[in-house]
Amino acid sequence: MNILDNLEIRDFSNLELLAKQVVEGFIIGLHKSPFHGFSVEFAEHRLYNQGDTTKNLDWKVYARTDKMFIKRFEEETNLRCQIVIDASSSMYFPEVADPKAPYFNKLRFSALAAAALMNLLQKQRDAYGLSIFDTEVRIHTRCKTNTTHYRLMLTYLDQLINNPERNKATAAAKALHQIADSIHKRSLVMIFSDMFEQSEDSEHLFSALQHLKHNKHEVVLFHVVDKAKELDFEFENRPYLFIDMETDERLHLQPNQVKEFYVSQMAKFTEELRLKCLQYKIDFVEADINKGFRNILQAYLVKRSRMGA
Repeated sequence: MNILDNLEIRDFSNLELLAKQVVEGFIIGLHKSPFHGFSVEFAEHRLYNQGDTTKNLDWKVYARTDKMFIKRFEEETNLRCQIVIDASSSMYFPEVADPKAPYFNKLRFSALAAAALMNLLQKQRDAYGLSIFDTEVRIHTRCKTNTTHYRLMLTYLDQLINNPERNKATAAAKALHQIADSIHKRSLVMIFSDMFEQSEDSEHLFSALQHLKHNKHEVVLFHVVDKAKELDFEFENRPYLFIDMETDERLHLQPNQVKEFYVSQMAKFTEELRLKCLQYKIDFVEADINKGFRNILQAYLVKRSRMGA
């Protein structure tokens, strides 16, 4: 993990200051804003006049009426960004005996990355909202851009960090369907989740991601995992008691008994998720918490600013 990340996570008591320092630290490396208002709303039709560009001709109307109409649009200059965080118990992995000690887990990674993104959006006067879910959508705010709203969002994130709970299951598909229906069309939706569902069928999860795209949102999925432990199953070959943080199911075993099968299944799921995101034109970001949120977030934002988002 990045040394700076190690220093930063020692004190989460002032999330606002932390987010500000992080943004000021890497915003210098961005050639231009990684975000811009991409929302374009249809306004009205008007009759085609000779000399008008044919770029915005409505050919469907022409086919029906044999008359030429131009589609007029209204640009929306400000971006709307909905930040979505999975707060199920698996996101509090890895767990530590002393929660007051400095440590990093998937939820802290997500909360700090979200706070930094909000700080960046606030600086640009772009609107942002926050959705937090486990089995239900627990918090869902509309997109705003005032200072009071910013402080409230940080309070929600701070509460998540400081109140870890066991035995909270995940219903990501259900939550994402709800969020897709409740946010303004043509929003940027940034999801922080391990995408671990208590279901053997992944299709309902993928259909929820497709729902977001169907509603004209731009979607970015930060797949937040502890790669060494959760994907590569890097444990010493000695007896362990493995506890499911969401169901409290317990299993005594030695890692080498299951490692080959476990790693292959996790690789299969991750690749399937990546391919579905590619198919649906969703930006898939590998977010290994061991690499530090700063490196992952900065790399993504630099790439986005170069592509012109």
